[in-house]
Amino acid sequence: MLSKQPLLNISLSEALIVAVSAIAIMGYTIISFEWVPHLSILLALVALLLYGLLRGAKWGDMIKRMAAAVEQGMGAVYLFFFIGLLVAAMMMSGAIPTLMYYGFGLISPEYFYLSAFLLCGVIGISIGSSLTTCATIGVAFMGMSSAFHAVPAITAGAVVSGAFFGDKMSPLSDTTGIAASTVGVDLFEHIKNMSYTTIPALLLTAAALVWAVPDVVSGSLNSVQKLSGELQASGLVHGYALLPFAVLVVLALFKVDAILTMLATIAVSIAITFTHTPLSAGQLGGWLFAGFKPEHVGEGIAKLVSRGGLESMFFTQTVVMLALSLGGLLFALGIVPALLDAMRRFLTNAGRATFCVAMTSVGVNILIGEQYLSILLAGETFKPVYAKLGLHPRNLSRTLEDAGTVINPLVPWSVCGVFIAKVLGVSVLSYLPYAFFCYLCLILTVLFGFTGFTLSKVETEQKPAQQ
Repeated sequence: MLSKQPLLNISLSEALIVAVSAIAIMGYTIISFEWVPHLSILLALVALLLYGLLRGAKWGDMIKRMAAAVEQGMGAVYLFFFIGLLVAAMMMSGAIPTLMYYGFGLISPEYFYLSAFLLCGVIGISIGSSLTTCATIGVAFMGMSSAFHAVPAITAGAVVSGAFFGDKMSPLSDTTGIAASTVGVDLFEHIKNMSYTTIPALLLTAAALVWAVPDVVSGSLNSVQKLSGELQASGLVHGYALLPFAVLVVLALFKVDAILTMLATIAVSIAITFTHTPLSAGQLGGWLFAGFKPEHVGEGIAKLVSRGGLESMFFTQTVVMLALSLGGLLFALGIVPALLDAMRRFLTNAGRATFCVAMTSVGVNILIGEQYLSILLAGETFKPVYAKLGLHPRNLSRTLEDAGTVINPLVPWSVCGVFIAKVLGVSVLSYLPYAFFCYLCLILTVLFGFTGFTLSKVETEQKPAQQ
């Protein structure tokens, strides 16, 4: 998708009109009509295909480019299969229910949102995956939020903020590695430089979750105690059931492949399940496909732990495939290349460069909904610009993460947005105002770009090598 020449050569004004029209179609139908993202993306695809035909592009060529784009993103589609299995397995083993149970006893209502943010951040750094963090610890906090009578949207915002803080700052994260390698800087140098925007965003988010959101009332502790008792009575709470979390973190620390790590965690979870629940092969298969659905438990507990399974990922996977198709078509029709080429002409100082990189990453997230492309495209496009301005490439890699990695979950039709909304049960537009960390990173990186604060220059003797 990145290397092929576009089928059309169009002007900047035409590219802008088409891009804005595509965004308007998706945004309006999702917000006003409350359509699922599938229908909105399909409508945008149909409009773009008709536009391509009118401009002389061949139908077969456009379809091939769409299919090629989907092929490049199939790794994410397969990953979601295993995440669905992982959630179901960790539910049936008691790993997530046990974490909820202990969480009820350790977390006070006054600092519930802050606890969700910080714990998800720690786990995110440990395992290097925002989506896995949301699907495990995040699910546990969403369950606890109902017991504490906390606002689900604020809880989800805290979970997303913590998960993406962890993903962004973890050396195990794929997006962190991609950002560093794309611009050619050392991974740990990149992480250290990100701390200039990340730590202020972390502190501001923590302050907002303590003082700027409604309090979780202490009077709800009776319902917490009731739910905690029901969880213990369900037979799902066992100290040893936390072993899958240990396996997940340890294998991630040893940089074992994500799918292999999940497979090992799933296997351990299933083995633990058999120690406390007599289970037939048919029932196990049913839970792994359709999600864990316990019998002989109260309605509240059933609602809390009935999650996961392959089937729960189908919604996300189909949106990912459609979004990748949309990205392939936008490239094939020359829309994205025209927009990127135009941006590079007006970059005469660090502030403009930072702003354009940030807006490019945000724009790719909105247009295509793909996190990796928001990093790769902006990185490859603006790397020569930063070299020309004498700016160290670590400034570029930081902006790619501040405007690319953490913005993706705020787009309703993006890969992360659709996945998180499905797994947490809260729409993107509902949790967006409370995902403070995500948009604070964007604001700070643009602000620092214009002020020059924390921006580093390339040493004079290194400039020729960088160019």
